[in-house]
Amino acid sequence: MENKKEMRKWLDDMNLGHPLVIAGPCSAETEDQVLKIAHELKDTDVNYYRAGIWKPRTRPGNFEGVGAIGLKWLQKVKEETGLKTATEVANRAHVDLALEYDVDLLWIGARSTVSPFIIQEIADALEGTDKIVLVKNPVNPDLSLWLGAVERLYSANIEKLGVIHRGFSTYEKTKYRNIPEWQLAIELQTKFPDLPIINDPSHITGKRDMIFDVSQTALDLNFDGLMIETHYDPDNAWSDAAQQVTPKTLVQIMKDLRIRKETDEEAEYNSKLTNLRAQIDVLDNQLIDLLGKRMKVSDGIGELKKQKNVAVLQSNRWNAILGNMILEGEQRGLSEEFVLKMFKAIHQESINHQEKIINA
Repeated sequence: MENKKEMRKWLDDMNLGHPLVIAGPCSAETEDQVLKIAHELKDTDVNYYRAGIWKPRTRPGNFEGVGAIGLKWLQKVKEETGLKTATEVANRAHVDLALEYDVDLLWIGARSTVSPFIIQEIADALEGTDKIVLVKNPVNPDLSLWLGAVERLYSANIEKLGVIHRGFSTYEKTKYRNIPEWQLAIELQTKFPDLPIINDPSHITGKRDMIFDVSQTALDLNFDGLMIETHYDPDNAWSDAAQQVTPKTLVQIMKDLRIRKETDEEAEYNSKLTNLRAQIDVLDNQLIDLLGKRMKVSDGIGELKKQKNVAVLQSNRWNAILGNMILEGEQRGLSEEFVLKMFKAIHQESINHQEKIINA
């Protein structure tokens, strides 16, 4: 699969004056709930109304969706509001039903993207469709797996393709529900700059109060749109309550977001500069996070040294680390002077942590 300008045609043909917006409840719960939210989103910037019909849950016993009856509710949404509809599909049966009820946009979830068998089944069921098909990143940060799913759909003569960045699972406890790993999405954009990419801040954050900041970062990185979960009573939603916002809040988010348009050479320069600075911000945050993790390991070493009454400074170990890091830095275009200054500072902070523990 090669990058082609035609990949953007389905999005460009919409002639939007704002990013693409896909919004609606995490799950379709009742007919009244689906229609009430849809009517509240009717005259907003929302382009596609989303609702989960089948919900793949990590553990059995949780709400797994209302099933096919919810597709009838989506039909009513289209009839009553004019909004186009969207839902997730995970197998051939889902695809057949979604097409039967004329759902306009289908997306493939993160759990499905990890399996080439599932993707191929969906691709075969959708072969030649004129529906828009979006692929969420796999649960693990694997760019080849993500692109492989897109390629299978591309090979099935599906022309209206795009991807959704929803973050990646981790065993660590972080401020995100799913770590963004922005650099992986940036790499995908670099390889396929004309493949539309949508950000899903709801699943990245898991918390409604973080949605705006993640959305702004995505737009600064030239993402093409947002998928935001929306419910008129988020706290009582049947699934993912903490990450859903009210329609009123969604409208305010869209008003507050800074959207940069490329209208001339100066604007294009500013847009590119903003994008590069956003990449720097992402990497700087990752550096701080890694340094924090490194110091926690140093704390563990300090505890061990305290138990065994061992001196904090181990010169041989330090000299070996420094020599290796200078060589690693050279391979990455970093000067010896910079690597020395950086690792001396890191080493001093590590010593400070250990001394604090030993002297406590």
